[in-house]
Amino acid sequence: MLKQELSLKLQQKLSPQQIQLMKLVQLPTVAFEQRVKEELEENPALDDQASDYDEDYGGEKDEWDNQTDDFGDEQVIDTSDINIDDYLSDDDVPNYKTYTNNYSDDDDEKSVPYAQGESFIEFLTSQLFTNRLTPDQFKIAEFILGNIDDDGYMRRDIRSIVDDLAFSQNLYTSPEVVENLLVNYIQRMDPVGVGARNLQECLLIQLESKVETEAIELAEKLITESFDAFTKKHYSKLLAKYDVSDEELRDAISEIEKLNPKPGKSFSSSSKIVEQITPDFTININDGDLELLLNGRNVPELKISNAFAEMLDTYKKTENKSNEQKDAVMFVKQKLDSAKWFIDAVQQRRNTLLYTMEEIMKFQKDYFLTGDETKIKPMILKDISDRIGMDISTVSRVANSKYVTTPYGTFLIKDLFSESLTNDEGEEVSTREIKRILQDVIEDEDKRKPLTDEKLTEILKEKGYPIARRTIAKYREQLNIPVARLRKEI
Repeated sequence: MLKQELSLKLQQKLSPQQIQLMKLVQLPTVAFEQRVKEELEENPALDDQASDYDEDYGGEKDEWDNQTDDFGDEQVIDTSDINIDDYLSDDDVPNYKTYTNNYSDDDDEKSVPYAQGESFIEFLTSQLFTNRLTPDQFKIAEFILGNIDDDGYMRRDIRSIVDDLAFSQNLYTSPEVVENLLVNYIQRMDPVGVGARNLQECLLIQLESKVETEAIELAEKLITESFDAFTKKHYSKLLAKYDVSDEELRDAISEIEKLNPKPGKSFSSSSKIVEQITPDFTININDGDLELLLNGRNVPELKISNAFAEMLDTYKKTENKSNEQKDAVMFVKQKLDSAKWFIDAVQQRRNTLLYTMEEIMKFQKDYFLTGDETKIKPMILKDISDRIGMDISTVSRVANSKYVTTPYGTFLIKDLFSESLTNDEGEEVSTREIKRILQDVIEDEDKRKPLTDEKLTEILKEKGYPIARRTIAKYREQLNIPVARLRKEI
């Protein structure tokens, strides 16, 4: 049975232009500069040079608006839709506002040169040539090196390597040969500890390479005989087992703490290219007042292309217009529409970023003036969106992908946002402030008797912050602070 129904729905859909604008807002500075560059390459109606066409034709708006051209009964262009002044007029938005360069001409564009060095595996392979190996041994050793991870560990089983050599290299060998090459050649390479199959073996290799002392000897025993008790910091058991003093155990542990648990990182960290952060905003302090700058030094001033605007003018003055000219002018109009929208979108992006960051700066004025993290106020996305009259998603796009440089460092804007808790005096305090206090309490604790989560809960309550123990545990984990037992020292 067919049934007809009438329903009323209220839906809000974003236009393609609005979607593109949100994408521009979300882009950090470097990505935005690349996006502008791509648009300049793709749209010939967009120019990055100052245009004087609006001065030449700015006074002919009425004549152009009222003119229509007939291409026959089948194809007609409504020239009322093709208003040159719509593209070239700068009455509403001055030219300089679409140019987001906040730097003087005297500022030098500084670039960071990057050096390309050899990889970690290449570094290890080069050391193979210092050993007297047969061709087959060299191939096997080289294959083993290919299985070492970035931390410097060889985590694959010896038998699996033997099988892979047979199937992929057509090289038949035995586990004993692979074991010999690994232990007697690869594990003697630099950095010390490379080629270990686990942390215990890695630490032992490094200890064996040191000059033998009483502390080193005891450290080797701890690693080989009591590794589990050592990692769990059962110091009382270790003292009783080896019949040593607190000082002797402390010296042995000190030697172990000097070792590198990830020898591969000591090489990769120095050769790996570190991503350079380009801040989107800069906050300076001038005479006690905050000054906000938007980084746009590499974004060119966008204008409508003179050549495309002249095409429309030529079309307007032509008496006998052909179908080819009609197609051409429609193409020109399409590109001009796209260029005009993009220029407007760049301006809207600039305004959105500045409005949003300015309110964040005002909200956290005490922090930006002093750099004291305890003065960071509780702030959520809705606090800022209500102030600037924009959607929460817009504020989120600005905060989640943008960096700000302050006199106290460079960091993600989203790091300024935090939930709030109420202290004993009824004041709302930021969770960042509580974490900072928690971190300070743990740093000042007696490492011989570290504070448990229960004790930390009591201390924070005494300071006026009534927080549950599970919340303390959550904050401690977010700060990458281990439990009390693992913070214990001799």
